[in-house]
Amino acid sequence: MSDLAIRPAVPDDLAAVVAMLADDPLGAQRESPDDLSPYQEAFQRLADDPNQHVVVAVREDRVVGTLQLTIVPGLSRRGATRSIIEGVRIHGDERGSGLGTQLIQWAVDESRRQNCQLVQLTSDVTREDAHRFYERLGFTASHVGFKLAL
Repeated sequence: MSDLAIRPAVPDDLAAVVAMLADDPLGAQRESPDDLSPYQEAFQRLADDPNQHVVVAVREDRVVGTLQLTIVPGLSRRGATRSIIEGVRIHGDERGSGLGTQLIQWAVDESRRQNCQLVQLTSDVTREDAHRFYERLGFTASHVGFKLAL
């Protein structure tokens, strides 16, 4: 396998990132890769916030993975800072290559660098393969998550 680089996403990466977000049964229902304008606006908001880190994994000048890491200062746990991993996606032809592990390790390492005491993430209840993946990396399913669509 050729060298892999994990770097901050730039606007030119957006089409590839959105394509990966849409490339599964859940994403296909909620993403619109044909219209990047809402993603461009969101990307700018993320880029303007120092607590948001959208990264891409690049191999041979091709975006093959992505995730978003959010740093959240807090009062609970004695004023602990935590991080939240979101939007983890691996290009279809890279799944099973170890790339997901490398991306999550980057996020955990960056969380430590940012003095976080906890890394958390959520995964849709239907993504059983993802649950096994996260458990293999040491994450525990310790909480029940709730969402309210607005």
